[in-house]
Amino acid sequence: MNMERFLHSMISEWWGITLIVVFSLVVWVLLSAALYKQFFKRFYDVVLSGMALIVLSPIFMVLIILGAIKMKGNPFFTQLRPGKNEKIFKLIKFRTMTCETDENGELLPDEKRLTKYGKILRSTSLDELPELINIFIGQMSIVGPRPLVVQYLPFYTERERERHTVRPGLTGLAQVNGRNSLTWEEKFEYDLIYVGNVSLISDIKIIIKTVQTVVKRENIGVRGSNTLEDFDKYREKQMEEKYVN
Repeated sequence: MNMERFLHSMISEWWGITLIVVFSLVVWVLLSAALYKQFFKRFYDVVLSGMALIVLSPIFMVLIILGAIKMKGNPFFTQLRPGKNEKIFKLIKFRTMTCETDENGELLPDEKRLTKYGKILRSTSLDELPELINIFIGQMSIVGPRPLVVQYLPFYTERERERHTVRPGLTGLAQVNGRNSLTWEEKFEYDLIYVGNVSLISDIKIIIKTVQTVVKRENIGVRGSNTLEDFDKYREKQMEEKYVN
């Protein structure tokens, strides 16, 4: 009888309901931590990216319209990137560069095609928002090694290729520890550290640091510019120097 009275109080009194909620949250957190890599990481990717797509839909619409005007056409940029196990997928971003070409029909260097509007998108990381779609459908994760261009694939070492054993991320350990100020070796080392230590706590820390980095607008660069050399060219130079020596 006393047990029945206690259980009744648990589900009817404020203290009982509070205790149930707290206990449930503790169990949920413990399960999330224990089974994060196997199940909950993907679960949170779907839930959080879906919520973000709904909440940020007004911003999406504004950027789609502005992008169509500023870029005089398609506001989206898509590019093939290697995902988990090097499965190729189409990365979706907001376009930040024009399609201007030289007299030979070749695209101008990235830094010359990057518009003022594009610089604003990049400095605020708003150009990355469409990647939420990639996350929602399972091609990417919120946290993971950044998906680099397909042309880099032949130049990785076997150890560096291990960065592709997990889904690529919207942000990652390298992005919150220097981003474009890092050398390629440093970037890959951070990626491999992440791959070997995927956890709920580490992802939460990376997300918090990412928000801080975006607010401060730190280490924004342009792939292929004078300050950020393409990895394939960088690795080719290394191979040439090794051959000469």
